Amino acid sequence: MEFHQPTTLDDALTLLAADPEALPLAGGATLVAMLNAELIEPSALVSLGGICELHTIEATPEGGLRLGAMLSHATLASEARLTGGNAVMRQAAAQIAHPAVRNIGTLGGAVAHGDPSSDLPAALVAADAVIEVAGPSGRRSIAAEGFFEDYLTTALEEGEMVAAVILPPQPESAVGHYEKFARVHGDYATLSVAVVLAMASGKCSHVRIALGAAGATPVRVVAAEARLIGSSLDAGAISEAAALLTAASDPVDDVRGSADYRLMLVPRLLTRALAAAGGAP
Repeated sequence: MEFHQPTTLDDALTLLAADPEALPLAGGATLVAMLNAELIEPSALVSLGGICELHTIEATPEGGLRLGAMLSHATLASEARLTGGNAVMRQAAAQIAHPAVRNIGTLGGAVAHGDPSSDLPAALVAADAVIEVAGPSGRRSIAAEGFFEDYLTTALEEGEMVAAVILPPQPESAVGHYEKFARVHGDYATLSVAVVLAMASGKCSHVRIALGAAGATPVRVVAAEARLIGSSLDAGAISEAAALLTAASDPVDDVRGSADYRLMLVPRLLTRALAAAGGAP
């Protein structure tokens, strides 16, 4: 196996294009484990660690944030600029595994892996994030909601990689919250709920909700959000929204919980997430 350490994104893309069996190496939290388990056998690894562009956090002209793909989960968890609605990203990053993993795992690696039980995909959908992808044909932007296509399957095409995540400016009064239920601290979620919520005069004026570990991709139901808009987030409105989310979910049975158990958690975690975001009636 060859090992490359490019210092520019263009050089990394050239190396990947030249060898279809080469893989990009971000933090290695997942890829190295897969190598050790002999699940993959790439001909080469292209390290992204020396590419300065991928380590930056920049304000966008619209007032949002552009997060480089090589930012570690620990960096995101402590990033003071992830406030308001975008705090959902900081909270999700803070609940990934344990400090050792958060220190090496990266935003781009987690996004590209596309595991629906991991913490960031649901947070990205709730924040209405855009994934910036770079490849042989240039760069393109993909809404997070459309980026995750199936279990461990994303919209990335041959030779492409995640370059950055763009977080849009959220409504001025919005609050983001990430609610996770797991068997033990640091485990993958049995179920998670990511919420971006804004209230005005006691009524919900904006809300985006995404469930994690409830299907092959993060689960978002526009009709469930519409049921909450204009309400005081009373028990009836939340119950109806939760029923719509539950009906759209298709979780699996695994060691972290049965499908029925996960569905039972939806209204409970949704209620907690909305209350924590400031929407308690």
